[in-house]
Amino acid sequence: MEVTALCITLTFPQVVPNRQQHFQYESLVVSCEGLEGLTGWRVMQRIKGVVETCATDWSKSTGPCEIKDAYPALDSGEYWCVMGRNTSNTVNITVTDGPVILESPVHPVTEGDATALSCRVKQASPNLTAEFFKDGRLMERSSTENVNILSVSKSNEGLYKCRIPGAGESPGSWLTVRGET
Repeated sequence: MEVTALCITLTFPQVVPNRQQHFQYESLVVSCEGLEGLTGWRVMQRIKGVVETCATDWSKSTGPCEIKDAYPALDSGEYWCVMGRNTSNTVNITVTDGPVILESPVHPVTEGDATALSCRVKQASPNLTAEFFKDGRLMERSSTENVNILSVSKSNEGLYKCRIPGAGESPGSWLTVRGET
């Protein structure tokens, strides 16, 4: 039973679209509903050190947090679920006004699993080459704008970003790797 609860907790809050980075003025949803089969979870946020409830309807504190027209200074930060004394892990969301984002997993990736990183340009152009960096060092160049890690290991944990020459560079996102469950 404890293992099940642990796995459930690690996948919340849910973020749609499921990525750490988002372009300015995009919409996204952070939700806790369905966590451990219970309703009444609140989405909390820490933006620039200030902690508050994030809810679509500010007259109530529960329900999903729907962010329309995301803005870097108002929406970049940590988000998590809380109900009474129960809390989930946090997820980091970065909203950028830049031209490039790195699409990477919101939640920790388990050792042995596969994962993918994608470099996305706000103004899509065909035939772009993306450069992927880990901890400040060039990791790979890709004409598909994607990098696949077929079997994740602890050595894959680190700070990733991508750059598309002529378009720009994404902010950094931390990829967390957890041991096999």
